[in-house]
Amino acid sequence: MAGSRAHSLYRRSGRKGNHPRSGAGRQPTAARTGRRPPARTSADHALRDLMVLSRALFDAPDEGAILRLAMDHIAVAGPYSAEAGYLTVGGDLVLSARNGRTHASAVGRRVRELAGQDGPVAVPGRPWGRALGLRGLEGLHGYLVVTSRSRPTEAERSLLTTLIAHTAAALSVVFAHRRRREDDSELRRLREERTGLQRKLIRAVAELGYERAVHALLAGVAASSGGGEEAVTRALHGLTGLPALVEDRFGRLRSWTGPGRPDPYPEPDPVRRDAMLYAVAREAGPVRVEDRLVALVRLHGEILGVLALVDVRDEADEHTVFALGDAAVSLSLELAHLRELADVERRLHRELVDDLLAGTAGAGAYARSAAVGHDLHRSHYVVVVRWSNRTADDSFAQAVGRAASGVGMRSLLTRRAGQVVLVADDRPPARALYEALARETGTRSGTIGVSAPCDSPDGIPHHYQEAQRALDVRRHSRERYGTTFFDELGLYRILGPGNDYRELETFVQEWLGRLIDYDTRHHATMVETLSRYFDCGGNYDETAESLAIHRSTLRYRLQRIRDISGSDLADVEDRLNLQVATRVWRIVLGGRG
Repeated sequence: MAGSRAHSLYRRSGRKGNHPRSGAGRQPTAARTGRRPPARTSADHALRDLMVLSRALFDAPDEGAILRLAMDHIAVAGPYSAEAGYLTVGGDLVLSARNGRTHASAVGRRVRELAGQDGPVAVPGRPWGRALGLRGLEGLHGYLVVTSRSRPTEAERSLLTTLIAHTAAALSVVFAHRRRREDDSELRRLREERTGLQRKLIRAVAELGYERAVHALLAGVAASSGGGEEAVTRALHGLTGLPALVEDRFGRLRSWTGPGRPDPYPEPDPVRRDAMLYAVAREAGPVRVEDRLVALVRLHGEILGVLALVDVRDEADEHTVFALGDAAVSLSLELAHLRELADVERRLHRELVDDLLAGTAGAGAYARSAAVGHDLHRSHYVVVVRWSNRTADDSFAQAVGRAASGVGMRSLLTRRAGQVVLVADDRPPARALYEALARETGTRSGTIGVSAPCDSPDGIPHHYQEAQRALDVRRHSRERYGTTFFDELGLYRILGPGNDYRELETFVQEWLGRLIDYDTRHHATMVETLSRYFDCGGNYDETAESLAIHRSTLRYRLQRIRDISGSDLADVEDRLNLQVATRVWRIVLGGRG
C-alpha cells in the first residue's frame, strides 16, 4: 500500500488538473516571460521520483513496510534490482519475506561475512552487485543487496547512496517511535539527522538544476530553526508571497505571517469547521476552500491542525501547492513533538502533586518541583475544585488549569477522588477563580475549597484535608456554589466527622493563643477569667464571686482580654468562637497551653 501511495503521490504532483488555474484562460509561464523552459532530463525525473519515495518512506508504518518500499522502488535510483533485504532483529540479520531467489542462501552467507560493512556481492547474471548497510544512530538496522545489469554511472551511484541513506533514516524514525523515546535530546538528534539528509538531497537537486529544490527547503527550515509553526509560516510567506497561517484542530489561530490578518480573529463555528476538515481529509494534498489553499497537518491519521495560504486572487500554481503540502508534512512532526512535551510536563506535575498529597514526596520534593519550573519553598494553598455537571477528566483538568493561569495563579495540578486539586503558591483571589471556571464550563454549578496557608511540603496532606473540609461545608450550606476558605470557617472547622486532636489545638490556638501566651509570660489567669465569664452566662457579679475578685477587677481583666486577643466580646460570632475555644481548652485540652 505504501508503494502504491508513492506512485499515486508522483502522479498527483504531475497531474495538470491539480493546477488551481489550469485551462485555456491561463498562459504558461514561459509564454509570459518569453523564455523557453529548460528541458527535463532523466536525472530530473529520477530526483523527482526519489523525493516522492523519500516522503513515502518516512510515512511508512513499520520497518517491514520501509524495506519493501525501498526494494520495490530501487529502480528510481538507476538500473538497479533489489536481490535481498535484511533487518536486524535481536542482534541477528533476518531475511525479508519479499525475497524468494534461489541464490538467497549464498547471498545471506556473504552478507554475514561482511560483518556490518558494505561490500561486493556476486549474483549470477549480474555484473555488478553490492550489499549496502542501512545504518542509523543506534547501529546497523539491516542490509539491502542491490545488483545492476550494467555498471552504474557516478550520478546513479550518488542517487543510490541517497536512497540508502533515506531508507536508513526512515528505519531510525520507526525504531525511535517504537521505543517511545521521550527524551528531548534524542528527538532533536533524529530531527537533525532528517534535516541533514534533506539538505543533502536539496544540494543534489540544485546541482542538477531541479526546479523544485527551494520548496523542499521548507522541511529543513522547520526542523533546523526550532521555531515550529512561526518558522514554517515565515518560510511559506517568503517563498509564495501569500499570507501563511496555522490554525489548531478547532480553528483557533496559532501563527500568521503576512498582511491582512483579521483583528479580532473570527471565532470558529464547530459545525462548519468539522465539515471543512472532513471535506479536505477526503482529498489528496492541499484543497481550495473559498479564498484559502488548505492542507491538513496530520500524524498517523490524526488531524493536529491546518496550514493554509490566503489566495484571494487565485494566484497559486503547482509550485505553491507542492510547497504547502511539503510544509504540512514537516509541521506535523513539530506539532507532534510539542504535544509529547506537553504530555510529559502534565504527567510530571501530576506525579509530584500526588506524592505531595500522599506525604510521600520526601526530601526530593524541592528538586522535583524546580525541575518542572515551580518554586515549592514559598507558602502554598491546596485548592480543591468540583463541578456538579463535569467529570474530573483530563478535559476538565485542563479547563481548571487554564482558568487558574488566567487569574495569575502559579500552581501544580492533578486529579484525585473525582476532584481537581491544585497546589498554588499564593492565596487564590476570592472570587476570580470561580468566575473564570464558570466562563470556561458555561455553568456556575461548581464548588471550590481552599486550605489555610502551608509553609512546608510535609504539611500539604493535612492542608489537603482542610481544603476538602472547606469544600464540604460550602456544598452543604444554603449557597452551595462558590469558593470557601478554610481559615474563614470559624466554628465549622471543628464540627463534623474527621476532625482530630490537632485541629482542636489549632482552633484553640487561633482564638486563645495570645491570651495563653500572656498568661504564661505574666503568670496571669486571663483564659481562666474568660472561661468563668462564659460559664456564668456573662453575669459580672457571679463571675467576680466565683473568681473571688472585685467587680472592678473583673471589668479591668475583660478589657485587657479584648486588647490582647483582638476579639470583640460584643460581637456574636467572636463571642461564640471564644466560648467554644475556652470550653475545648478546659475540657479537651485540660486547660493547658
